[in-house]
Amino acid sequence: MTTHIDSRLPGAQGEGRMRAVVAQQYGGPETLQLTEIDKPEAGPGSVLVRVKAAGVNPVDWHVLAGHLDSILKVSLPLVPGFDVAGVVEAVGPDVTHFSVGDEVFGYVRTDQVQYGTYAEFVAAPVHTIARKPASLTWQQAAGLPLVGLTALQSLTRVGAGAGETVLVHAAAGGVGSLAVQIAVAQGARVIGTASERNHEFLRSLGAEPVVYGDGLVERVRELAPEGIDAAVDCVGGDAVAVSQKLLKDPSRVASIVDPEVTRLGGHQVWTQPVPEDLAALASLADAGDLTVHIDRVLPLAEAADALRLSQTGRVRGKIVLDVA
Repeated sequence: MTTHIDSRLPGAQGEGRMRAVVAQQYGGPETLQLTEIDKPEAGPGSVLVRVKAAGVNPVDWHVLAGHLDSILKVSLPLVPGFDVAGVVEAVGPDVTHFSVGDEVFGYVRTDQVQYGTYAEFVAAPVHTIARKPASLTWQQAAGLPLVGLTALQSLTRVGAGAGETVLVHAAAGGVGSLAVQIAVAQGARVIGTASERNHEFLRSLGAEPVVYGDGLVERVRELAPEGIDAAVDCVGGDAVAVSQKLLKDPSRVASIVDPEVTRLGGHQVWTQPVPEDLAALASLADAGDLTVHIDRVLPLAEAADALRLSQTGRVRGKIVLDVA
């Protein structure tokens, strides 16, 4: 992991300050502090977003802990967060697709990970944002980008379509619950794994729930005797191996957590901030085919608690920070 200490964070002098959650070193949630730092500016190809809400994802605490040092270029001090919903405050000199006052949402991942969305303002490259779905609250919109893009891009990679049967592992979680809704909207039949306490939730999304764990292959075969057409793994473990026992074509499995999936002939998904995909998610939401279940909303000052909740792995839907 490339580490660069930026003298602007925190405690720099001058006008244009904002509140942000900052980590001075790698570690756990306890490293986070709410402090004041310099407000970013909208440079070429970007807009300045006044953050209304910021989504919390497992990748946030993995970045903070240094687990993704082989993938991302991270600089310290670090403001975590990739998901945002807010209002355009300023536009860069060459930006034509957005104007001041536009309501937007996005997955603000840049080549240099340092100035994230756990803040009152974030500078967002225009390719990382789209117009906010009018039907969603700020909190729901902030919870949608990363999980929605991951779900949509996973289903695209395995070619799930109308009339097919799709198995979604960890279907009650952030990504899984969106994958269920998107696949259902595309006309697929969805079987989702979850603990029994989440089965009614999955039924409300249009999925047929099954309990995960030993005997999963047999339980899925009871529902789909001829096998499944595609699978999305949101949990890891033996999910890929189980899926391939059920798939008619073993290559039609995508995993967001298990790199071994490629060795086994499937697809690993590393989510990309594609504006057209964000717009597609917004259209699904505004058509009533997709919503974001919010498990918990916490204030920005409680970002450390939000990450601790995320680390439990028992979140139904999304955790969101209220910044407005």
